Amino acid sequence: MGTVMPTVVDAASAVIRVADAVSPRLGARLAFDTFFSTSPRLREQPRDADVMRRAETGWLEVRGRRIPTYRWGEQGPVVVLVHGWRGRASQFASLIDPLREAGYRVVAFDAPGHGAAARGRTDVRDWLAALESLQWRHGRLRALVGHSFGGFASITAARHGIRADAVVSIAGTGTPAAFLGEFARMTRLRPATAARLEERFVRHLGETPVSFAERYDALAHPLPELLPLLLVHGTADRQLPAEASRLLQAAHPSAELLLLDGVGHTRVLSAPETRDAVLAHLARAAIPAHP
Repeated sequence: MGTVMPTVVDAASAVIRVADAVSPRLGARLAFDTFFSTSPRLREQPRDADVMRRAETGWLEVRGRRIPTYRWGEQGPVVVLVHGWRGRASQFASLIDPLREAGYRVVAFDAPGHGAAARGRTDVRDWLAALESLQWRHGRLRALVGHSFGGFASITAARHGIRADAVVSIAGTGTPAAFLGEFARMTRLRPATAARLEERFVRHLGETPVSFAERYDALAHPLPELLPLLLVHGTADRQLPAEASRLLQAAHPSAELLLLDGVGHTRVLSAPETRDAVLAHLARAAIPAHP
């Protein structure tokens, strides 16, 4: 569940539209399979290899599956980096050394079906389970820093018990409706088919419409007012428009919103403005050690 790369949608949209024309039910089934696909898998970029080699690697049990974890540093408040759909931990390479130099211990993971993890179906519950396990392992966190779907997962986790001093959402959103809406727009689903896709989506997560909103919609059910929230988004984002972060700020009036002019969905992660804003946000959120 998350942002689908335009090339993936282009390859599947013609088939989905044919099925959609035959039956909204058939169109929704094919759209559902495409929406939850994690292929093709993003490869580690050569420029990120050095940072990843310096990580201490380990494993985490998540809903019956093992996923790889990465840690940089032995001491300091813990910052957890949360990648997005079809993403991987290595995408945060440009943030890791600055965070270490600022005194933080940095932790990340590859979700099931992503990065170096084994293949298999996955959804937001795996991200939340991973964060719960990391909380149990490391205690209170200085911050959750998520990109795209990882931003959504970070906000959801903070709304449901993960103890952190701050949250950062980079090119993210506060509601699954943003991902579903963008997918329906890119595949040009008819309204009836888009509605069936949403129904299948809610059932897949074992929710009713009411419980689904309570658990996953941070626009209708915001974070606690005192939890510092930073939102960063590029104005040239073609996968998840900056309006998603504007809506999050409207639901969280105390949140800081940084819009980067002309920056896209992935490049926002390596932008110097993003690095500086994240470090400043975490410094402002620093509080005396918790028991």
